[in-house]
Amino acid sequence: MGLFFGAVCPSRATTAALVMPRADTSAMNAHLAEIAKTVAPGAHAVLVMDGAGWHNSSALRIPDNITIVTLPPYAPELNPVENIWAYLRANCLAITVFDTYAEIVDRCCSAWNAFANDPERVRSIATREYAKEVSA
Repeated sequence: MGLFFGAVCPSRATTAALVMPRADTSAMNAHLAEIAKTVAPGAHAVLVMDGAGWHNSSALRIPDNITIVTLPPYAPELNPVENIWAYLRANCLAITVFDTYAEIVDRCCSAWNAFANDPERVRSIATREYAKEVSA
């Protein structure tokens, strides 16, 4: 199984993503480290996440340049990344059968990279009014 871990900064149209073999605290720590590398020097990122177990583990290592905001239960409409997953499923990954794990990883990486290389799409899918309020 290949699982996406992804994050975007709509104001800068930058992204960070990993395809991991499982969803656990170790994978989330790797993803947080990846996100931290994309944060502009001197800036601070606010990362919106749902309440998945690996998002709340005591073993989670949160970089100094990231603050996590946990959404209330059953509120995926508040999480911008959910719209990204819907877009990728509908436009890049739908109705596909993979023969190998490597094919899954390759297709997921290609889909994410195509998305990430389209700054206007990143902004249009991921921008939320409440996030603009926080950054103002």
